[in-house]
Amino acid sequence: MLYSCLVDADFLNTEFFMKPEQSSSRNRQEGLEVLSDKFYGYMAALISGAEKTEINTLRQQIFNECQKAAEFEPGFFSLNVPTGGGKTLAGMAFALNHALKRDKKRIIVAIPFTSIIEQTAKKYKEIFGEHNVLEHHSNIDPEKETRQSRLASENWDAPIIVTTNVQLFESLFAAKSSRCRKLHNIVNSVIICDEAQMLPPEYLKPILSTMKGLVDFFRVSIVLCTATQPALTGNIGAGDAKFTGIAKENIRDIISDHQLHSLSKKFQRVEVHHAGKYDQWEELADELARYPQVLCVVNTRKNCRDLHALMPSETILLSANLCGEHRSDIIARIKKSLKNKEPVRVISTQLVEAGVDIDFPIVYRAMAGFDSIAQAAGRCNREGQLEKNGKLVKGKMVVFDSPKPPPAGFLRKGADAGAEIMRLDPQGCKNLQPDTFRKYFELFYSNGITSFDQKNMHSLLVTDAGQGECQFRTAAQKFRLIDDQEQVAVVVWYSGKKTSGQQLIGQLKQYGPDRTVFRKMQRFTVTLPKKQFLENKESIFEEIAGVWCQSVDYAYDETTGFVGLDMSPNYGAIIG
Repeated sequence: MLYSCLVDADFLNTEFFMKPEQSSSRNRQEGLEVLSDKFYGYMAALISGAEKTEINTLRQQIFNECQKAAEFEPGFFSLNVPTGGGKTLAGMAFALNHALKRDKKRIIVAIPFTSIIEQTAKKYKEIFGEHNVLEHHSNIDPEKETRQSRLASENWDAPIIVTTNVQLFESLFAAKSSRCRKLHNIVNSVIICDEAQMLPPEYLKPILSTMKGLVDFFRVSIVLCTATQPALTGNIGAGDAKFTGIAKENIRDIISDHQLHSLSKKFQRVEVHHAGKYDQWEELADELARYPQVLCVVNTRKNCRDLHALMPSETILLSANLCGEHRSDIIARIKKSLKNKEPVRVISTQLVEAGVDIDFPIVYRAMAGFDSIAQAAGRCNREGQLEKNGKLVKGKMVVFDSPKPPPAGFLRKGADAGAEIMRLDPQGCKNLQPDTFRKYFELFYSNGITSFDQKNMHSLLVTDAGQGECQFRTAAQKFRLIDDQEQVAVVVWYSGKKTSGQQLIGQLKQYGPDRTVFRKMQRFTVTLPKKQFLENKESIFEEIAGVWCQSVDYAYDETTGFVGLDMSPNYGAIIG
């Protein structure tokens, strides 16, 4: 933190001397008091215009509890709310009230997926104004950036920051001055850790240790916010992997266990059923095709594409093989079809599960971790308005075993634990009971996870700290929530509303490296496994100014995204 203060002060003083006009563009945001007034003005209008449904009444109760809890002393808080309970706005109500009561400087919202960030940031900007919300992640649309937001992203000098887990935690373990600039502005803040169940198990020990340090020594309050609260207290894991998480008595529940059980029953909008195994994708495709509106979530991009190929032609595919611009366009199209009650069938990977506000009458989910199953269930009958013969009914969530198991690793371990909890607690799984999630995470963390600190952060930063020996640079190099050594980002030829990947590649060729072009390219980027990239490298990519770019028209499809050599005119001849 001292280093962060030093380097940020150095950057700012140099800027003040060398670029006074740029320096004067900083710190033009409004204070949290003004933002609180805007927030409650927005909420008053929202509540007055909302339908008087049971779901909205329950959301109001949750909102009220968050306001009350803001009175507590700073520290750890848990906001465990059933899916669809309005935690995005309720969590902000807590953060604003708590910040004002306890004289906190800013609110930081950390989210695991960029697909959720774009939606959350859009909502906050609508409430607080564009200039008061810093959206900081790799996939931000440069058209939405301002000079002020670019400057604020350098050191997080903004009242409300919406960012990724990657940005937050990799910055806390960083060794470069440019990434460390923001750290001192985390001090005395409120951090909302949204979808806390998505914290990566292989980094869980150093992440929780860092969180405890922020709370204990830097006056940070942290809200662990989720519909499927993981087991982060007491002893976590088993055997040599076991470590001590956050002390249970140090986490204040914003929603009590008694309230949570009551809310869970009242939010029962869906029932989970286990359908067993489909031996062939064709069996599943035939069943899905019978529904006019249905969402099916599978575990891998390949499964997604294989199943999609067997579906009716108008079926939508949604996976990480689509660039960010393409995914945003497709999600908007899905929402429009659902709103207009038009037929819409979607085959997706898990990227649709967390925080994407879509509402299907029936959802299928390949066996996975029970937290993923619950997140998928949150896309089913989300508003509780599903009717049959004039009466409200529950949505249907079907969990199935795929023709092929999930790939080895955490996906497989999660699926194994998910199958086990469905066997041990079928009733709790059917109704998504809160206790079932605790049992699931205990199973998941205890069975098969050999280390919660796979990169040995403890030995690099703690073991010899007493002798003044901390290997900061090595730790920074190893702490990567996304292993970019095994993945390669490529710019693809998707045509968006304002520009296209091909146009941006042309600009890079003609004018050379440019920050604005690079930022725009991030919206047209697909991240490929290194093996897949190498298989396609010579045939369909070219390197321009250090950026790998698509070079042939058949490698990216308007429906399925990146297809590699599969759509090559000569591919059939190549494989005989």
